[in-house]
Amino acid sequence: MIKRILYTVMVIGMSLGISSSVLADEQQDIKKITSVLSKLMPKAKPDSIKPAVIPGMYEAVFGPQVVYVSKDGRYVLEGDLYDLTTRTNLTDIQRRSGREKVISSIDPSTMIDFAPKKVKYTITAFTDIDCAYCRKLHKHMADYNKLGIEFRYMSFPRSGVNTPSFYKAVSVWCAKDRKKAITDAKNGESLKQIQQIAQVKGKDCRSIILNHMQAAKEVGVNGTPTLVLSNGQVIPGYVEPQRLIKILDQIQNTKS
Repeated sequence: MIKRILYTVMVIGMSLGISSSVLADEQQDIKKITSVLSKLMPKAKPDSIKPAVIPGMYEAVFGPQVVYVSKDGRYVLEGDLYDLTTRTNLTDIQRRSGREKVISSIDPSTMIDFAPKKVKYTITAFTDIDCAYCRKLHKHMADYNKLGIEFRYMSFPRSGVNTPSFYKAVSVWCAKDRKKAITDAKNGESLKQIQQIAQVKGKDCRSIILNHMQAAKEVGVNGTPTLVLSNGQVIPGYVEPQRLIKILDQIQNTKS
């Protein structure tokens, strides 16, 4: 009996020793990888670095951006990693989580919200007032709402800062009635007409647009409209109402 107890204690002790050794090795690897990444991307700090499912590789996460680094810090791999057994895109799962964090960090009061009485799905949409497909989407807003789809607009003037599209966005977001202003703007009202109804003292609307543009960059928005679902999944481009509700229902059914 005593021999058995001593043997058990010895095995546990060896296991703890191995675990401590593995943990120490991981910490050394992470320290090395952190140093390498800080030289490659001095302005970016990883949210996390942890062992990847591939032996000898680590997963480094920067918001929605994911890279894989060898334990010695020599090799960096950027791309999608798939688990063929489960047919799962492991990288995209991490990206979605990062996008969720970016969107949740934005004050909802800075978004222009078109919501139905009973919300079934909420979409955060990056929009550009001068984008033809953004205007087409907006014309169907009542149809989306009837299907229970809420749209929360964030601004992403594709032409960049201090351009006509940027100033239109600033004027719309400074409006007393943002929903009316963005509808008028998307219907082709001129900047001058928008400015007449939009200027409100004490509102730093320029900063709102700049914050939205930074969020768009972090999410990885390349064009408009870009739809971000509540789970961080992205749907690029215009999707007509009936097709969009089918996509959302399918995603919901897959989750459940």
